Amino acid sequence: MVFKQQEYLEGQYTLEKQDTYGEQKNMRCGYTTGTCGAAAAFAAAALLFEEEELAKVQVETPKGLSFQIDIVQSQLEDGMACCGVIKDSGDDPDVTNGALVFVSITQNPELAFQKEGTDEKAEEHLVKKEGSMSENWYTCQPEAEDGEKPEFTLYLKGGRGIGIVTREGLNCPVGMWAINPVPREMIFQQVALVCRRCKISGPVYITIEIPEGESLAEKTMNPQLGIIGGLSVLGTSGVVEPMSEHALLETIRLEISQKAAEGIHNLLVVPGNYGADFVSRYMGMSLEHGIKCSNFIGSTIDMAAEAGMEGLLLVGHGGKLLKLAAGVMNTHSSIADCRMECLAAYGAAQGASMEMVQKILACVTVEEAFQILEESSLLDSVMEMVMERISAHLKRRAGSSLLIEAVLFTNERGILGTTPGAIALLGKLAGG
Repeated sequence: MVFKQQEYLEGQYTLEKQDTYGEQKNMRCGYTTGTCGAAAAFAAAALLFEEEELAKVQVETPKGLSFQIDIVQSQLEDGMACCGVIKDSGDDPDVTNGALVFVSITQNPELAFQKEGTDEKAEEHLVKKEGSMSENWYTCQPEAEDGEKPEFTLYLKGGRGIGIVTREGLNCPVGMWAINPVPREMIFQQVALVCRRCKISGPVYITIEIPEGESLAEKTMNPQLGIIGGLSVLGTSGVVEPMSEHALLETIRLEISQKAAEGIHNLLVVPGNYGADFVSRYMGMSLEHGIKCSNFIGSTIDMAAEAGMEGLLLVGHGGKLLKLAAGVMNTHSSIADCRMECLAAYGAAQGASMEMVQKILACVTVEEAFQILEESSLLDSVMEMVMERISAHLKRRAGSSLLIEAVLFTNERGILGTTPGAIALLGKLAGG
């Protein structure tokens, strides 16, 4: 990923290629909490090390799109700079839209550690070391550029309104702040740009906060996911794209039609960024012959069949594809969530005890349930049954004209299951 801080431009940057047409209007994209943190971090670093108070910051996102973001609050006092950004989710109905995101930067460890406090529920889950200072700082030692190795080290943590991870299976370790990998990288990159320019040496402490985060988190899935005390700092692309169902379905239909017009007969389909990253990193493929279907797996199958596609390979994370084993073809959590019920049922069919079934039903993440099954040597046989049921439901939906196969993975375990013809179809896709 390349993140480049440029001179900010006059006027408002528009995302023409990312506007989505739906509900008879253009729908505006927004930016993630991670992008907010990156903008606020750059402004705070500039204020601390250059004593320059910025009104706007331009951030290039991992998606390759740039945003100009207003800095709404700036404060420099006693060796600590703090800058704020207002989250703009565009036309997406995001509960964090309008929330303030603050980043504080200092080189004084005493000031940094004074900001460690969070709510009492989260405090007990922090990873501790001797004394009062926690170990839960994410660390970045920037690489050398032009043969010159930086003399500074970056440290990042959460504060007010940022949650603590308390359960396995998420993108952050247990006992750490819920700041996902891409936002961490974006924030580190932005601060490093200023530090390199100013020849900074020594530790640089960065704290991100969302003052309303604890109350906003109650409206999200965070409590069920085991994230305590606040929000997650999210984003894999840096961009919030409007979630109009009609607009998304029409976009999917258009992409499939375009692929068919290009002479593509076998389609690679992933629900989202996790699937796209997985097929790129571990399967050596891109989405050149594929599309993202979001949660609309059933509708995408219908559209592929209507467009005359010969084959469709679905590659997705276990958290979504497990629902297919129960015949659920719209995998959004507001529609259905039968992941644990599926794993508990198939676990019982393979000899799991009543106690194990109850433990699986109490799990929040699929990784927790997989771990329980693995400890009893049932994971392989359960996944074999799961893939059989997924295959049956997919083939029923696709009908006789469309060959359909699936690959189920998790980030922690890699590929956990394939339908019988998945590898052969993958070979066709790889061969163009």
